[in-house]
Formats: sequence, structure tokens, C-alpha cells
Amino acid sequence: MYGVRMEFEQILNDVVGDVRASLGKGSVANYIPALAIADPTKFAIAVATVDGGLYSAGDANDRFSIQSISKIFALSQAFAILGNDLWGRVSRENAGSELNSLLLLELGAGMPRNPLSNSGAIVTTDVILTENGKETKNVLLEFVKERSGNSEIGFNEEIAQLEVEHGHRTKALSYLLASFKNLENHPKTVAMLYFYQCAIEANCVDLAKSLLYLTNKGYCPISGRQVISASQARRINSILLTCGHYDVSGDFAFRVGLPGKSSVSGAITVVVPGKMAIAAWSPALNRDGVSLVALEALELFATKTGLSIF
Repeated sequence: MYGVRMEFEQILNDVVGDVRASLGKGSVANYIPALAIADPTKFAIAVATVDGGLYSAGDANDRFSIQSISKIFALSQAFAILGNDLWGRVSRENAGSELNSLLLLELGAGMPRNPLSNSGAIVTTDVILTENGKETKNVLLEFVKERSGNSEIGFNEEIAQLEVEHGHRTKALSYLLASFKNLENHPKTVAMLYFYQCAIEANCVDLAKSLLYLTNKGYCPISGRQVISASQARRINSILLTCGHYDVSGDFAFRVGLPGKSSVSGAITVVVPGKMAIAAWSPALNRDGVSLVALEALELFATKTGLSIF
């Protein structure tokens, strides 16, 4: 079904029509002003296939800060740098708790439960900083540019600075990690880089293309580079499935049946191994902090196409 362009376009257009009644429901993230003013009626979805197909519908050219989607890219880079030694610094279990829990990190003696939690992403950012030093900020951005093939992707400076101003818990996590000697660099510097990677601004087309390496055994067809090994890609996808949506990852697996990652900006990315990557976005979140409409759209897309890893 998904090999025929007209059918794919029709499916996406059908999805747009099906979710229209839900637009505006839910609540946008409001911990920083720039997210609080997002239009809850916006919706976009894009599909990029391994063989070069690109399909989109809705507000697919609208840019937004990718927030926690950036954790996928930081994990990929840190895993490439340290290999399996990474798992000596961060575990691979679902937290079953808030993404930014200080208590859970304290109980774990400074070992984050998984690299997609806030504390886990701080650790992966620290790994990249140790490897790249002062160039880390550019390295994080260039990784997304190269994977997507879009050289115009950049940081939203306003959001980055607001994250710095309001991200007290993230700073606390950084210092707590340092107290357990699970950071190699100054916690303030690591937190700053984490805020900036969350403030990378892209659209659904960019995100769908940027994740093709995870669908393609670590090989990025956009840049023509082997980014990570096939084994590492498989393991990252397994972490996305079990931990990509925090303590509602099980519900996402039940409803969509594919590895994915959600963010407070309303984006959700999904990987279909061997076939495609999908990005959906709508700013209003459900009670679990996942985009209400993007989740509904991805469930509809998986049902209509029959795509699932199960």
C-alpha cells in the first residue's frame, strides 16, 4: 500500500480530515512563554521513505523547537563515541516516573534510568562535550542538518534563553549527576548545551528525513554516511519503543506499535525499521504530556497502512 505515491498522499490527507475534530483540544506546554503561545489548532505530518519518497500534509513547513526529539540525536552520537561503555553511565529501563525526576536519580545513585529521560540526555550531552569540547554546540546542530539535508536548520535563540532562565530542575539534575561523579564536565556547561539542543528548530519534513538512519541500519541516505552501526540502530529503536514516551510508552506501543519519541512542543517521531520515518506535530498535549492530535494521527496512520513491528 505504502509503495504507491497516490495512496500515501491519500492516506495522509485522510488522516488530516480524521483528526480535524480534535484540533484545539488539550493544552499547550506553558513552562516557558514561547511554548505557551503555540497555536493548538496547528497540525502536520510527514513521511520519508528509505527509497527517497517524501510525503506530507497539513502545516508541514511550520518550524518548532524539537525539544526532547533531540535526545535521539544526542543518544546516537554518544553511543557512537563510547559504544557499549555508555551503559556504564546510563541504564536502559523505563523510568515509570516524570521525565525530570530528581528523586529517581537520587535513588539510582546518579545512574539515569534511560538516555531519553532528562538526566539521561544530560549524560549523553556530557559524552559529546568530552569528545568535541568547544565545538559541541555546532556538532549537535550539524548532526541534525546532515541527517535532514537541510542546512538552514538552526537554534531558536529565544527559546534557548528561556530554557536557561526557567530550567531550574534541569540544572539541578546536572549538579546532582555531578555529585555522583557521572559528569565529566562542569554541570552548568552541560545544562546549557542541553538547553540549546532542545531549542533546535525544524519542521516535520526535516524530522522525518533526519531519522532515516534509524530505519536503515544506521546508514543515512541523505548524507551517504554510516552514522552508527546496524546493531546500535537496532538498540536505539528498542529504547525508543520502551522509553520514548516516559511512563506512557506502553500505551504508545499498544496504540501505534512502532518505536517513537514525543516532545513537549507537540512533535512525535516514529521509526518503521527498513521502511520509513514519520513525524507528526500538533502543539496541544494530553494529560500525559504527549501531543493529543499527533498521537491520534499516528495511530490512524498505523491502522490504515497496517505498519507495525508486531
